[in-house]
Amino acid sequence: MLRAQVFTGDALGHVAFTGALAALALGYDLKVGLFAATVVFAVLIGALGGRGRSDDVAIGSAFAWILGLGAFFLTLYTTRGAAHGTAGVSVLFGSIFGLSADQARVAALVTAAICAAVVLLARPLLFASVDETVAAARGVPVRVLSLAFLVVVGACAAEATQAVGSLLLLGLLAAPAGTAHRLTARPYPALALSAGLAVVEMWAGLWLSHAAPRLPPSFAILAVTTTVHLSALIAVRPRRGAAIA
Repeated sequence: MLRAQVFTGDALGHVAFTGALAALALGYDLKVGLFAATVVFAVLIGALGGRGRSDDVAIGSAFAWILGLGAFFLTLYTTRGAAHGTAGVSVLFGSIFGLSADQARVAALVTAAICAAVVLLARPLLFASVDETVAAARGVPVRVLSLAFLVVVGACAAEATQAVGSLLLLGLLAAPAGTAHRLTARPYPALALSAGLAVVEMWAGLWLSHAAPRLPPSFAILAVTTTVHLSALIAVRPRRGAAIA
């Protein structure tokens, strides 16, 4: 939110779709395609944007081609057999109840690594996000930090795609952060609140889906995050001079 890179999350969701289907079409594990595509694309859009920040024009220019490539790999994979016909739906909407115990353990390890990276980068990244020019003048490696942050976002997008799908990924990335941004102006409490909201909203969505089996888990999770965010927008007045993502 502070770096005005919400659109990057949406772009990475589309890239995750194409990367996953490319891996399946070429005979590789879905995770390989997810992580390779999102991390490489995150670095690419950071390099194309000015000063290591992703640029909306660069992202938008690549969008149509990436989605077209995803449709190509989907056709290539699904025409190999009737059993592959639901691959596109699984990647688009995720299947958190379909994760095996091994996949859940890998997800926990990836999550721990992402949290450690965020803690490590938090202080200099916050400085560079608030005032990039002054941070660079004080010797903060602004460009390296920006690229490192995009790699972390790419890894987060790759792992979260398996739970909520590439199509709904943006809601889980942006809504808790937007809610925290609305509730507090203090950066570190906002970081903690955003992470806490994401976890609580995820579990609330899973409980809702369990209580009403007709509701897909991805829809239930995003319904909860959207409801909480809208409630914050209605109940809390915007702060004067607050940054807008």
